[in-house]
Amino acid sequence: MAAVQGNHQRSRRASLSTLRLGILLVTSFLFGLAVCSAFFLWRLYNHDALLSDSHLPHYHNVASAKAGFTKGKTELQPPSSTSSSSPTSILEGLKILVTIASFDFMQLPHLEEVLDGIRDLCYAGSKVDIVIYTTVVYPVAFIDMFNDRMRCNNPSPNAGLTTTMMLKPNHVRLHLVDYHRQLFYDRIDQYDVFIYTEDDIRISPTTVAAYLHETNRVESIVGSQHATDFNVGIVRYEYDFPENVVITDKTRHATENVTRVYWEHLGKPIFEKAVDKVEDEALSPYYMSMHLHHQGMYLATASLLKAWKDRENCKFDEIRDRPSNPKKPSQPTEGTQRVWMSSQMLYGGRHCGVKQLLPVENFGQLTVLHLPNKNYRRVGKQGRIGGSDNAPKNEFSDGTEVFQRSHPLLLKALELHVEMKKEFPNLQKSNIGEGGQYTGVRVVDTDVKKHHFTKDHKAAFEKRLNAYKDYVSRGGYLIESDMDLDVEGWTMEA
Repeated sequence: MAAVQGNHQRSRRASLSTLRLGILLVTSFLFGLAVCSAFFLWRLYNHDALLSDSHLPHYHNVASAKAGFTKGKTELQPPSSTSSSSPTSILEGLKILVTIASFDFMQLPHLEEVLDGIRDLCYAGSKVDIVIYTTVVYPVAFIDMFNDRMRCNNPSPNAGLTTTMMLKPNHVRLHLVDYHRQLFYDRIDQYDVFIYTEDDIRISPTTVAAYLHETNRVESIVGSQHATDFNVGIVRYEYDFPENVVITDKTRHATENVTRVYWEHLGKPIFEKAVDKVEDEALSPYYMSMHLHHQGMYLATASLLKAWKDRENCKFDEIRDRPSNPKKPSQPTEGTQRVWMSSQMLYGGRHCGVKQLLPVENFGQLTVLHLPNKNYRRVGKQGRIGGSDNAPKNEFSDGTEVFQRSHPLLLKALELHVEMKKEFPNLQKSNIGEGGQYTGVRVVDTDVKKHHFTKDHKAAFEKRLNAYKDYVSRGGYLIESDMDLDVEGWTMEA
């Protein structure tokens, strides 16, 4: 009996030893697997071409971007470490001057979207001053609504936003696009980045950050002196909604195949007729340019603007008319005045001859929405891109069109804004800053003696301007007379 018990105990001890050994072996295997996996992932992350830091853009401050690109190397390098006091974004603390040409109320829906995008630069950490060149005076109620929308509540001392409407006489017509250029050079030492745009192009913080990133990259590749021969450009896009369909609940599936289209850039093979390769050997592996370089806007740094002022055949600081037919001056030879001031003067080979650059890797970050979303419909029409003499005619407005208004039950933005101000009359200090000064949208009329008005138009102009002055003097809040306006037809009153 004792022998049986002894055998049982030895068998039990052997089983426990086997179990311990099994646990030890499994643990060792799992530990080894974890170590191997960690090593494999480390190797993959640091050496795989798709995941390596050297192939990813780094949107840090300007100094980091410059330090992150080693001269002579062909790839972006990881940024150097920065102190905790360094900016966390390439946009933080940046001083930006944005100018917008917006003739009248015709493109107001687009202007509202443009301003929303620019306001976001402040929330990204930049100090932004917006100057809108226009020929019309907005009613005080609309300016008050703009004040609420454009108020930047970023607590950072490096961020800020101001908006100024510069009134110009309406007889300047297409030359409204000229005024920004003198302002840029008058303020050349006060800002880091300068943006000129028409009032229908959606610019975002990504647009500006990508521009700065690529501008720093170009300078790192070719050096600061040669970098002034180039400028990072943008490409406008639209969505090609079907031309014969209005999108409703019944036809919403028509958008299934809708995509972004770069309507100004036609021709196939694409890299022969629409897109050009860059001749500079150092830049050609990373950049391209569009065969047609019209942008409707441009961005520039202060150093580039200074260089273009003294550049041969450029004189970018001098405002002048677009080239025209000597025998018929009214006939432009290289595009309209707006094309000339936004693109052709800078990129035209017979003028400044600066080369437009578009990054292959980050191309999508430098494309911007053309808000009217109508120009793609021109393609292939008579007198338009891709059109022939036998093509369908491109129809223009003749003033006889009658448009069906939206349903009267729809709540309009200005309507709601006015009602909110009526319901909350106690909120009267939103546009007052430190020292009790008005901090909202500024309206400046420096050309008051140059306006050419009919008698009725002059009276409406002066009435709105006086109402604005009263609005500012009392601290930027609405009173009953400001809110007594036709929210349906106020644009017709000016």
